[in-house]
Amino acid sequence: MEHKVSKEMGCYLEVPYDSLSHLPPLPPSSTAAVHTRDTTTSTEDAFAVSHLDLLRVVERVHRRYLDIFRLDLGRLGVDDLSPSQVMMLFTIGADELTVRDLIDRGYYLGSNASYNLKRLAETGYIDRNASERDRRSARIRLSEKGRKLCEAVRKMDVSYHRLVARNAEERHELEIAFKTLQRLEQVWTGALRYGGTQIV
Repeated sequence: MEHKVSKEMGCYLEVPYDSLSHLPPLPPSSTAAVHTRDTTTSTEDAFAVSHLDLLRVVERVHRRYLDIFRLDLGRLGVDDLSPSQVMMLFTIGADELTVRDLIDRGYYLGSNASYNLKRLAETGYIDRNASERDRRSARIRLSEKGRKLCEAVRKMDVSYHRLVARNAEERHELEIAFKTLQRLEQVWTGALRYGGTQIV
């Protein structure tokens, strides 16, 4: 069942969790290929990062994190949830939401959200007050068990944060990366709602 959920959430990479140090190397940078193909291109153009470059990195980072997250959940003794289901707890956060609000906030597919919420309720990580008239208007919030798990995950995340942001400069770079991803999300959301740029 764990494999099925991970596949539904778009996580197709299978890595032996006891050998993360032997992961295959990342593919060579596309910017290097551009620089090799056209030596007449200016330095600025040769090392420009495209949207596709960024998306490929985000996808790889997401998959690597889920691999590490599975190990961390095992250390916490959590064997009844997938990483994606735990991340849904963080999407709920301290709020009390309807299922519809949760789907909008997390950009979940309805079928995936329904399955994961059912699992979270069965394992006691969320409290769900169902509506007799409309299941989508049911209100959900974290249970005490869910809040404790989120707090434990936050404590573990501190060590990873220290690896990424070791000094003031790296902390600043992390903030820039976060703001850039937020801006891209806003641009692409607007493109979906109001129509994107015309393809020439």
